[in-house]
Order: sequence, then structure tokens, then C-alpha cells
Amino acid sequence: MRYFTQGNNLGSSTPYGDNLSVGNYVTAGDAKIYYEVYGTGEPILILHGGGVGSPYELGKILDELKTSHKLIVVSTRGHGRSEIGHSPLTYEQKADDALAVLDALKISNPIQILGFSDGAYTAYEIAALYPARVERITAIGAGTLQAGFFYGEINLAELEKLDKKFFDAQKKIRPEPERWQEFCDAYMKFWSEQNIGAETFGRIKCPVLLIVGDEDDHAPVVTVLEAHQMLANSRLCVVPKAWHTAFLDNYDVTAAAIRQFVNAPIETLTPSKKVAYNSKS
Repeated sequence: MRYFTQGNNLGSSTPYGDNLSVGNYVTAGDAKIYYEVYGTGEPILILHGGGVGSPYELGKILDELKTSHKLIVVSTRGHGRSEIGHSPLTYEQKADDALAVLDALKISNPIQILGFSDGAYTAYEIAALYPARVERITAIGAGTLQAGFFYGEINLAELEKLDKKFFDAQKKIRPEPERWQEFCDAYMKFWSEQNIGAETFGRIKCPVLLIVGDEDDHAPVVTVLEAHQMLANSRLCVVPKAWHTAFLDNYDVTAAAIRQFVNAPIETLTPSKKVAYNSKS
């Protein structure tokens, strides 16, 4: 396995997203969703990024977390071994897909979620719609979002020129490789229409750790700061010299923030003080 444009980084020795020895499927709506389970301990639901995202991109932090937690690593709808289905994409659908996995594993207690980008927005939706199912959220690269911020297309033929090995590996495991471009077209239309702000963040009551790279142009720091101000119980980590994939660009800072948050007793995760602009208080 490899993540998109992996370069010379070694990644993980575990093929997250294509490890059939620990993998399984659950039917959610009109699609079969693939997931893998690792480790023991307090469970964490893992939701990767969208588009050309895959569980393997999070491999290094998963290697660390699975030594102390039970990880439920989901290949989200239309990615990796999961089917696309034929219904319109919505975050409610993505939330229900994730809960179908938890239900299959008989996990009904509030669970931690670690989500990156699209996976973080799905985590927000789960917490907003089903607050009793979420204990805390680690959200990487996901702030407020206005319709039209994401536009254009994902041209797979052009992207394949950048990383043919990634595309070759993905085509082998996808149940419907011939529909990949179709899915990407629908995915970009879906993303271009998203408005995510106070209506969503105002409904989230669980503790949230927001992590963002200071050079992130997919979720600019200012949008993550806006989300921080809207959330009832949040804390913020801005990772220096890091892009959207902060966990790849500056692993040490990102992992330290995640490690502290996921291992903290829940009663200690009190809200950070939201200080008004130029406030003297």
C-alpha cells in the first residue's frame, strides 16, 4: 500500500485499507462499507480524507495508537474497498455509514473519533446528529466551509501521472474501479455545495481537538479558528510548517497533540477559554 504522492517516505508496514486478515464489510444503505479492526483498549473510530484519501495515509499515527487503543479503521464510501452506492452524497449518509460499522461491532457507548479532512467533517456530523454516540473528536484539517470554496474537478487521468503506483494499487482493490471518475465528479459537486458553520458547530457538545497546518489551503487556519470559536468545548493546535496533511508534514507536533488529547481522562477535557478579540478580561 501507499498513500497518494507518498514519495520516499516509508509509511507503515501495515497495509491499512487492504489488510483482509483483519477486515470485514457491513451493508449501510445501498453500499457495502469496508473496515478493519486493530488493537485493544478504548475504541477510536478512524475516518480518513476524501478524494484520493485512504486509511494508509494515517498509517504512522495508527501504528502508535493501536498499541493502546482499539482502532476501527473505515474505508469511507467510494474509497478503497468500500462501494459507492447510487444515492446522492450527504454528510448524514456518511455519518450513518460510520454508525453501521459501530453497530456491527456492537459499540453503542460514546466513542472517540479521529477524522482527517472529509473524515473530520463526518465526525462533526455524527456528533451533531447523534451526540450520545460521540465521546470526543480529534479533527485534522477541517474548519468552517462556504459553498464554492471547493470547485473544479478531480481528473483521475491527470492525477495518475503524478503517482501511477498509487492508482495501480487502488484499482486492484476497488470493487467498482470503472466508476471511480464518476464518484469523483459527484464528490466534487457535493463538496462545492457545502456550507458548514454555526448550525453544525453549535450542536456539538463533546470535547474537540482541532489540528491544522499553518500552510493548509484546504482548511485555512482562519476557518479552523472560526470553528474553534463556535464550538462549546474545543482546543486548537496549529502545526508549524505543515500543509493539509499536518500528520505527514510535521508528525512530531501533530502526534504529540493527538497523544495528549486521546489519552486524557474525559473529565479533564474542559473548554479552552474563548477570549474576545483584543479583550482585556
